[in-house]
Amino acid sequence: MEAYNHLVNEGEIKPDPIQLSAIKRLNALSNTLAEYSLQMGETGWKVRLSLSGPKPKPPNGLYFWGGVGCGKTMLMDLFFDRCPVKTEYKKHVHFHAFMQEVHKRLHIFRDAQKIGKVSENRDPITALSKIIVDRAWLLCFDEFHITDIADAMILGRLFEALFSRGVVIVATSNRHPTDLYKDGLQRARFTPFIKLFMDKMEIFEFDNDTDYRLEKLRSINVYLVSSGREASAELGRAFDKLATGMLIRPRILKVNGRDVRIAKTAEGIAFTNFTDLCGLPLGPSDYLTIAGFFHTLILAEIPRMGPAMRDQAKRFVTLIDALYDAKVNLICSAEVGPNELYTEGDGAFEFERTSSRLIEMQSPDYMALTHRS
Repeated sequence: MEAYNHLVNEGEIKPDPIQLSAIKRLNALSNTLAEYSLQMGETGWKVRLSLSGPKPKPPNGLYFWGGVGCGKTMLMDLFFDRCPVKTEYKKHVHFHAFMQEVHKRLHIFRDAQKIGKVSENRDPITALSKIIVDRAWLLCFDEFHITDIADAMILGRLFEALFSRGVVIVATSNRHPTDLYKDGLQRARFTPFIKLFMDKMEIFEFDNDTDYRLEKLRSINVYLVSSGREASAELGRAFDKLATGMLIRPRILKVNGRDVRIAKTAEGIAFTNFTDLCGLPLGPSDYLTIAGFFHTLILAEIPRMGPAMRDQAKRFVTLIDALYDAKVNLICSAEVGPNELYTEGDGAFEFERTSSRLIEMQSPDYMALTHRS
């Protein structure tokens, strides 16, 4: 509550009754975790394996759901940063990245079974749940959503194993749990997970029509025709404004075994430059991953491109296509306006569509669209 009040007093955010109600629930959970953390060892319950006696009952987690820009992520970040759980026992992760890691570890485990390094009788899900809990028992997920059948089929057993080991979860989502994986293939097999999830979580709706993120975006110049320190400083201020109260850190995205590095991120917001995204040999899968992971991209130092920068121009076209299709908000600085970025060279005619999209992406109607993660 103190951190929230500080942001209000500094004029960074406006007081919101729904956010205040959510904070009360986070504070109650935080107080419960202070006692619960004393009952947890470095790798889970102290009593789980070596001592007799009843297992401590984990507190229910929290599931915040509602529209974009209502403050869910900001509040979860404030909670994560200040809750009385040691850093080494808690993990804050985008749900998409978590599931990527789950599939990667299951693949490694099954390969080990095939060559006899691990017994074929050993259950991969049980083994994975132990690995996760050994690393952290408080899990905070941003943008909890399920669209993939492979994720849907895994989640029930995985989360049952995690909850049985004492894991506590806090999550944000745009959907109520009963709407997760809605109309998905074999959804009947997914419904036991929904029941389990709702039994273990307090569901809180951010029933608020105000999109604070959009309000902030509308107060920002989203396309700066400028370069150098002044433009970088203005983009930095835009990032700070959008990321108020959020955990800021670098991010590495895993794409087909490669690392895509983003120097500065907050949950759902990325700040990088043209050279790092279009000067390196990145491809469509990299840009699609970025577009799915972030709802807002701040991109600095887009140059005027000529024939010698054909490859960079082609990558930029692919990047903008991915951002546009996913309805990512773009804030950028460029040497010239959209129609002057690439007027000569191979593909200059096709680049006109990109220029048109850059202009459209500055419009209030575009910025109000929901991100397609």
